[in-house]
Amino acid sequence: MQQFTDAIRSALAAQSGLKSSALKIETPRDPSLGDFAFPCFGLAKSMKQAPPKIAAELADKLGADLEGIEAVATGPYINFRVERALLARTIIGEVAAAGANYGHNTSGAGQTIVIDLSSPNIAKPMSVGHLRSTVIGAAIERILASQGYATVGINHIGDWGIQFGKLVAAIDRWGADSDLESDPIRALLSLYVRFHTEAEAGDTSLEEEAQQNFQELESGEEGPVRATWRRLTELSLAEFQKIYDRLGVNFSQVRGEAFYEPYLGPTIERIEATGITEMSQGAEIVDLSTLEKNMPPCLLRKTDGTTLYATRDLAAVFHRWEQFEFARCLYVVGSDQKLHFRQLRGVCQRMGLDWADRIEHIAFGMMRLPEGKMSSRKGRVVFLEDVLDRARDEAFKIIAEKNPDLKDARGVAEQVGVGAVVFNDLKRERIKDIEFVWSEVVSFEGDTGPYVQYTHARLTSIERKAAEAGEGGAEPDWAALADADQVLLTLGRYPDVLRSAGTHAEPSELATWVLGLCRELNNWYAGHRVLGQAPELSAARLQLVKASRSTIHSALGLLGLAAPDQM
Repeated sequence: MQQFTDAIRSALAAQSGLKSSALKIETPRDPSLGDFAFPCFGLAKSMKQAPPKIAAELADKLGADLEGIEAVATGPYINFRVERALLARTIIGEVAAAGANYGHNTSGAGQTIVIDLSSPNIAKPMSVGHLRSTVIGAAIERILASQGYATVGINHIGDWGIQFGKLVAAIDRWGADSDLESDPIRALLSLYVRFHTEAEAGDTSLEEEAQQNFQELESGEEGPVRATWRRLTELSLAEFQKIYDRLGVNFSQVRGEAFYEPYLGPTIERIEATGITEMSQGAEIVDLSTLEKNMPPCLLRKTDGTTLYATRDLAAVFHRWEQFEFARCLYVVGSDQKLHFRQLRGVCQRMGLDWADRIEHIAFGMMRLPEGKMSSRKGRVVFLEDVLDRARDEAFKIIAEKNPDLKDARGVAEQVGVGAVVFNDLKRERIKDIEFVWSEVVSFEGDTGPYVQYTHARLTSIERKAAEAGEGGAEPDWAALADADQVLLTLGRYPDVLRSAGTHAEPSELATWVLGLCRELNNWYAGHRVLGQAPELSAARLQLVKASRSTIHSALGLLGLAAPDQM
């Protein structure tokens, strides 16, 4: 598509006198008007004419400059339509030449993007609430890598803080009654809930024990508290890895907040050296009201000398800059942490760090249950493992009913079930809140991951049958694909979709695009047989099938879904 838009811009620039880069080429809302459009409103002032008149005059002049592209004035717009044989030959040729790398580019070469994603808390379950940070962050990382960036995905584990003091206190009191070895996460959740239930019922000694435990943990002493903390960390990481393996998510680094423990003192000293810290009621803070009216101060150290999450995140971002000198540092974290990241960037701005504006909070909406917000403190969570299991089992039932002879049915059911869960999240704009409804999460009908996966499997089947029948070797009749022009145009927009999804850190743009491609393909295929036609026609249609299947495979991979060959 770039070839066509470049030709249109060049011709428009020659006739209007404007720079080619300043000319915005759009896609008409009504496909019947054309493939591309140029609005003439911006030329009215300089040319001192009404936009419709400008459009009519320019369209007449452009005809000689555009080979294979028709220009037609429609009101204040010039609409452009590419000759269909040229469109098919160009788009399919680009896909075939690039193969699995179609849509990729090298615009980010030489630049590093750090992505903070997933970040579950030790000793707490990975719930469906953790799904969002994990799959959104992983998709963003893959999309940015396709644009040539060196990406560093960091799983910043929550393994520090007062909650560990609470857990140690709970284990000391009731741990003997818990099954920490065979089912550690559920056992620890039960202990965490019991701690808060007992504390809220009036047992004030629990909070005192928790505070003492955390102070001991921060002291660095190698005693019982630290030993228990290490055990909890090992048990939790092993359980988390089972989920990551199923989701196909990998990390460049897995580092807990505790990793930055040795950096906390130097971090505070570095901030103090800039002269922006002050004491407030015994606590050390950075005032941020000079940056944004009414912004609360950033608390670096509490009155008892212990640090906070903000201190550890500052230590982490300093360390990441020193390691990577990132072009962007993305935090894929829920929108409820908006203030925290404004404060994080605000401290860096007040320190005068020229890379402060490279810190970006990639916020997403919250996952809520119908009865309200999830809360591990209250035990109101839906385990992510249970969701994946149920989706897999639902997929297996459907396979057993509709395709009982499918090879590796359980493996395919895992791919389809997990794909349904992941795509159900990624197809939505990330900033929107989601209500967790079982029937939607495990649905395989309509705008779902399994629908896209099935389209891929269907196209693969056509290719397989063509190879068995020896079809597709003739010279393609590209003009015969005029009836598939919307499929071709959608395929041609894939590079722009990837570029935009990376810039905006918005995987839903890619998910929406691939759904649109699958709808166009299935609508076209319903009325057009690929095999058993005139050799030139079958060859052209088969080339369209191959290009579409390859691109769907690429999109599914970037989103984190498997692309089964059979379903």
